[in-house]
Amino acid sequence: MYAREVDGQVLEFEVSGRLYRNALVMLDQQTGSLWSQILGAAILGPLKGTRLTMLPSLHTTWGAWRREHPNGLLLKKEQPSYAAYAPYWGSQMAGVTDEAIADTRLRTKQLVLGVRVGDQAKAYPYPLGRLSTQPVINDSLGRMPMVVVFDQVHGTGGVFSRQVQDRVLTFALARKSETTVVLTDKETGTQWHGLSGAALVGPLEGQRLTPIPATLAFWFGWKDHFPNTAVWSNPPS
Repeated sequence: MYAREVDGQVLEFEVSGRLYRNALVMLDQQTGSLWSQILGAAILGPLKGTRLTMLPSLHTTWGAWRREHPNGLLLKKEQPSYAAYAPYWGSQMAGVTDEAIADTRLRTKQLVLGVRVGDQAKAYPYPLGRLSTQPVINDSLGRMPMVVVFDQVHGTGGVFSRQVQDRVLTFALARKSETTVVLTDKETGTQWHGLSGAALVGPLEGQRLTPIPATLAFWFGWKDHFPNTAVWSNPPS
């Protein structure tokens, strides 16, 4: 998800009909520039090299979203009466043009949460990766201390900065259920809502973790756009 304002101008986007490294390419109506969906950058046209500002978002179920945001708005589009992409999801095809870069650290269609901080990128595999068994990960990318949270029930992952005011917190799973994931931090014992980042109970009640934008992607798409990406793995105990 990206902000549409660039240098004070609000752009309107549409599907260009083209692909760049097997990912959607958008066209803005104001300048005719072509934009990479995954890079969030103009790759051709008058705005080439310009980057859109990425916004935090969650890929989750409607039920989970409505429970947390009962007054939230819904953008509803007409849906086909059949699952047009079912054969593609069930195959190991990498796309129309196949993979651009060979990298076997993960399966071709392993789902990952991709995170970028500056010029560094990192992939967190799920739902069959480590996040299924270790749903709370304290990590860092560049100079950014992060916590990655995964709700296996709804297939939802979120990423937040661990910096709160002047301290870096260390998180652990407090409890999880069919409806929620709750964290606790070692430094203050505050309990936090895992996917909103809100402090629920404790000394930091009322605070909120800063979300870090993340991209849900197939492994082949993420590493083709970020060939130097790191892949998170459970460190040795």
